[in-house]
Amino acid sequence: MLRLNVPVSVARLVLPRIVPPFLAAYPDIRLEIFAEDNFVDVLASGCDAGIRYDERLEQDMIAVPIGPRVQRFATAASPAYLDRRGRPQHPRDLLGHACVRGRFTSGTMSIWEFERAKEVVRVDPTGPLLVQNGTATDLAIAAAIDGVGIVYLFEDWLRPDLDSGALEPVLEAWWQPFSGPFLYYPGRRLLPGPLRAFVDFIKADTGA
Repeated sequence: MLRLNVPVSVARLVLPRIVPPFLAAYPDIRLEIFAEDNFVDVLASGCDAGIRYDERLEQDMIAVPIGPRVQRFATAASPAYLDRRGRPQHPRDLLGHACVRGRFTSGTMSIWEFERAKEVVRVDPTGPLLVQNGTATDLAIAAAIDGVGIVYLFEDWLRPDLDSGALEPVLEAWWQPFSGPFLYYPGRRLLPGPLRAFVDFIKADTGA
């Protein structure tokens, strides 16, 4: 048995490409995924390892890159909303728009951050809908498609609806890149066999 604690975004966007071939390669391993957006102690939660983004890694942990190494935060809205309300030309224009906001389980509101030519702009817009990050993200996307307002999420989460035309990119030149997630686990103990197999599989997949 291998137990992993991961963010909802990783369960949705990163693991679907990795889990099936891993289980095919190791048919004797059973994999249990705990998807949540609380920052928990991996060992205290009964998990063997976790996946997090680098700014939330615990100290004294070994970190192995997993999934895409560069992602972007993206803003988008329905074409109908943008036809009605106008298309923002600068991140500060969002302060005059209806925005679909996200809140972390800790209660902290997510600030929208943009970057272009080394200029970083942070905005804290308002809007008619507030959802919990991760677990209610699909609702935020559905609301944006229906014209409620502008949504700010991982580009990969929005990509299917951007490609279909249901959503239109907003301020794409300002989309801020960030580093991809890491598999992390305690460095001061012998790795159990299933975790060692997973680490080796990830390293082979990324060429690490």
